Amino acid sequence: MPLTSPRALAGHGALALALLLASQASVALAQVPATAATPGCEVCAAWNADQAPFRIFGNTYYVGVKGLSSVLVTSPQGHVLIDGGLPESAQKIIANIAALGFRIEDVKLILNSHGHIDHAGGLAELQRRSNALVAASPSAALDLASGEVGPDDPQYHALPKYPPVKDMRLARDGSHFDVGPVNLTAHATPGHTPGGLSWTWQSCDGPRCLNMVYADSLNAVSRPGFKFSASSEYPQALADLRHSFETLEKLPCDVLISAHPEASQLWQRLEASATAGSEAFVDLQACRAYVAAARTLLEARLEQEKQQ
Repeated sequence: MPLTSPRALAGHGALALALLLASQASVALAQVPATAATPGCEVCAAWNADQAPFRIFGNTYYVGVKGLSSVLVTSPQGHVLIDGGLPESAQKIIANIAALGFRIEDVKLILNSHGHIDHAGGLAELQRRSNALVAASPSAALDLASGEVGPDDPQYHALPKYPPVKDMRLARDGSHFDVGPVNLTAHATPGHTPGGLSWTWQSCDGPRCLNMVYADSLNAVSRPGFKFSASSEYPQALADLRHSFETLEKLPCDVLISAHPEASQLWQRLEASATAGSEAFVDLQACRAYVAAARTLLEARLEQEKQQ
């Protein structure tokens, strides 16, 4: 079945485009070979549920699964993919890219938020299929190279292993990565993991350009016994989280996509886009609201730790 590029449908409205993409995604996903589910992960099947791809704004598209974000930023010179979901997510991401009229082989750069299996598990397969460069923070690169997080991670030994990534470049706070006219900037946002990164770029629709933010997880989640307030393995965990809150609050932020899409109300925004179009994804307060929710959870976690 031939796939029609969204660019050819620009005059037919957001709803028609959404219906076409959903139809194409259903066909593409029906052809995806079954991949074994991640063992030892009760929530992974729900995270990996099918999700039709859709345009967020300009050249930025959602190509992830239902519970784990993957974002495609396109250009005539090649594309950028952010995050790879679980190992079993990779084939669905590839199918979603194809449903939009693009090719995994044209992805030149894959960026990572952090080294947990639910965001890095599919990277090895996505890199194999695309031959793209993978960029990660120095800490996350160690996780990706071994397929598991290190002892300084709050979820050390609480997460399954995943296929390791063999060829990477390091991304540090303020690092810039270019593919054609697309320029993405790394922002260190550790705390959830020691090596967390968030990413920013601009996407344009005609003369209008917006500041896009892909925000890493900021929730204080850990293995049993770990304390964000007092950890010998990761002593700066609490300070890192609080610094990351400040970083994200200050970023120019017109459109927010979080590593777990529900944390930034992506599904409510997608539903609203049926009538409002891409404007439904624009929220200048979204990054501040995202941080406020994470800060509230952290304070509740610290109160719990006082009782331990």
